[in-house]
Parts: sequence; C-alpha cells; structure tokens
Amino acid sequence: MADMSSTARPRSNAARILTIVGFVFAVLALLLNPIIFGVLGVIAGIVGAVLGDKPLGWYAAAASVLAAIISLVIIGALINN
Repeated sequence: MADMSSTARPRSNAARILTIVGFVFAVLALLLNPIIFGVLGVIAGIVGAVLGDKPLGWYAAAASVLAAIISLVIIGALINN
C-alpha cells in the first residue's frame, strides 16, 4: 500500500476546545455583549478551524457573526422604540 500523505492538519483536542469556546462566545454575543463576544467567537472559531477542526470551526465563526448581528438588530430595535 502506498503511503498517502495528507495536507490537512489532524484535529487536536485544542482545536475542538477552541471550536466549542467559539460556539459559547456566539451564545454570549447573542445574550450579553455582541461586539466583544462576537469578535472573540470569530477568533476562536477561525483558530479552531486552522488547527484542524475544519467544518465546525468555520461554523462557530459564522455563528458568532450571525449572533452579533442579530443581537445588534434587537438592541437597535429596542432603543428606537
């Protein structure tokens, strides 16, 4: 059998932990402070994806952006009322 090398990084525990932290920051961005936790969630998700947790890391980053946008829209609607 030929030794097939892969260019993708193997998933580590640190990558999965950062992805989970990214999702937690997405929830906190929705509930508490969308700017701070949204940015932290994007960073944690991207780093998790780069370390090897490919699909979920990118999903965590996208969830953080989406949660921050939704939270800003809700806050804007409450302030304008």
